[in-house]
Amino acid sequence: MIAPLAFAAMALEGALGWPARLHGLIGHPVGLFARVISGSERKLNRAEWSDMARRVAGLLAMLALIAAVSASIAVAVWLVRGMAGPWAWLILAVLAWPALAARSLDDHVRPVLAALERADLGQAREAVGMIVGRDTARLDEAGVVRAAIESLAESFCDGVVAPLFWLLLGGLPGAWAYKAINTADSLVGHPEEPLRAYGWAAARIDDLANLVPARLAGALLCLAGGSGCTRGVAVMLRDHARHASPNAGWPEAAMAGVLGVRLAGPIVYDGALVAKPWIGEEGRAAGVADLRRALAIYRRACVLLALVALGLEAGVAWLA
Repeated sequence: MIAPLAFAAMALEGALGWPARLHGLIGHPVGLFARVISGSERKLNRAEWSDMARRVAGLLAMLALIAAVSASIAVAVWLVRGMAGPWAWLILAVLAWPALAARSLDDHVRPVLAALERADLGQAREAVGMIVGRDTARLDEAGVVRAAIESLAESFCDGVVAPLFWLLLGGLPGAWAYKAINTADSLVGHPEEPLRAYGWAAARIDDLANLVPARLAGALLCLAGGSGCTRGVAVMLRDHARHASPNAGWPEAAMAGVLGVRLAGPIVYDGALVAKPWIGEEGRAAGVADLRRALAIYRRACVLLALVALGLEAGVAWLA
C-alpha cells in the first residue's frame, strides 16, 4: 500500500502545498526537527572539546535523532492502522503530505519569475533571497535567474525525489527520518567553524541519504527536458563533480544541460567571493525565459515522478 499512499500524498501536496494558514496554526514538522537539532548543537558542540569529541557528539546526536523520529512515526503508523483499518492509507497519506515539497518549491520560485517579468529586480532579489543562502542584494538579473534555477534543481532532489524515494523504500518512518537528516544537514552540516567537526556526521549521512535520489532527480530532469534531454545527460555526466556537494551537482548539471545555460560560477557568501567552477560552462548566461522553462521542466519531472509511483504499484500488484 506504500505506492498509492505516496501518490495520494503527492496529489495532496501538489494541490495544496503547505497552506500559510495551516503553517500559522500548527507550523511545520520540520520546525520541530530544527528546534531539537539546534538545541542539541548548543549543548553538545562545546568549544573546549577536541574535534574528535565533537565529531562523536555530532554522530551520537544524529543517530539519536534518526532513531527517535523513526520509532515515533512507526508507532503512529501502527496506531493508525489499528484504528482506521482499510482507510488507514488515507490518514497515512495526510501524515506523509508535509514531507513532500513539490508545490511549495514551485510557490517559492514563481514570485522570482513574476518579479523579473515585471522588471522589478529589487523584488526579485528579495524573493530569491528566501530560497538561497548566497548574498542577493547586488545580484544582476542573470545572477537572480541563475540562483533560482540552481535552487529549483537542487531542491527537486531534497524536497521531492528524496522524501518520496525514502517513503517508497521505508514507509512513513523512512520519509520523516530523511526529512530530519536533511534538516540537520542544512542547520549544522557546514564545513566552517564552529560547526565543522560537530556537523560532519550530519553532512555525511545526508550525502548517503541523497546518493540515489540525486541521480534519479538528474535523470528525471533530463527526461522532462524534451529535445534537450541528450545534452542534459552529457552535461550531467561531465559536470556533476564540479559542484562541492557529491549529490547536488547531478540535478544542477542536468538542468544546465537541458536549458543550454551556465550555472554555479563565482558566488558571494557573507560578503566574500567564492570562486566556484561553472557547470555547463559552454552554455549562455541564463535569462528570464530560461527560468520560465526551468519551472516547466520541473513540473513535468514531478509528473514523471508521480507516474513512477503509480508504475511501482502496478508492478507490485502484477507480481502479486
